[in-house]
Amino acid sequence: MCEGKFKHGSLFSGIGGFDLAAEWMGWENIFHCEWNEFGKRVLNYYWPNSESYTDITKSDFKKYANQIDVLTGGFPCQPYSQAGKRLGKEDDRHLWPEMLRAIQEISPSYIVGENVLGIVNWNGGLVFHEVQTDLEAEGYEVQPVVLPACSVGALHRRDRTWFVAYSKHNRIRRWEQQQKSEQTKVRTIANATNERLQENCSKFRKEYELFIDAPNDFAGSITAQLDKSKRGSGNVSRPNGIPKAMDGITLSEWKKESIKAYGNAIVPQVALQIFKAIQIADRQNREGNF
Repeated sequence: MCEGKFKHGSLFSGIGGFDLAAEWMGWENIFHCEWNEFGKRVLNYYWPNSESYTDITKSDFKKYANQIDVLTGGFPCQPYSQAGKRLGKEDDRHLWPEMLRAIQEISPSYIVGENVLGIVNWNGGLVFHEVQTDLEAEGYEVQPVVLPACSVGALHRRDRTWFVAYSKHNRIRRWEQQQKSEQTKVRTIANATNERLQENCSKFRKEYELFIDAPNDFAGSITAQLDKSKRGSGNVSRPNGIPKAMDGITLSEWKKESIKAYGNAIVPQVALQIFKAIQIADRQNREGNF
């Protein structure tokens, strides 16, 4: 089995805690999904090459079916938080069903979900067990775990519930797809190389004929080309600084939004440890042929 770079997609992305951890892992961030304006600007600034979704309830992820290795999402915690009204499934922000729909459309190999500690005991653990049951119904093995921020050296506790899920079926299918993709890539490179060789041989024959027919003119032509190549094509510069889309943002305008965003964000260092464990387990599964 080949070992390519993991492809990661995030839902309820916030300011990119999962995306940052994925970047630290050397993974490729394929898409993110966030409706908050401040969060969207942060995500699009740091990951401009990732596809940007906004409202998850209006987003269709079918184009990424079997294309994502790790799908993450800190689905809204307010319905279960001790700091809120704890309306649970009656809260408009109960969006686990939307994350489940995205999972069904994408069929990722691994899933990492995150929520507050309060989800464990809200209404006798109703949603806590529902999340696991829903994932198991989709063919995933699920392991919930409570991890605090202080476990990675943070100066605050910040207990969070993490759902880590794995689908052997999806992983095998994804590996097979990667192998076919690598084989196709190798064939494409080989064909392109062969075409270039043929073009170069044809060009060499023509130049050789010119050299035989008119050696002085040919030598002069070659010299001219060498002189031209030494001159180069000039320096190519790229503008630096923030993108135009960020113009007008001031600290005072976004201070409240940034504080709220930090409060809702995951601790990426915790996600990083989970990602490391996933990659180690993935390598062991591959070496052991599942």
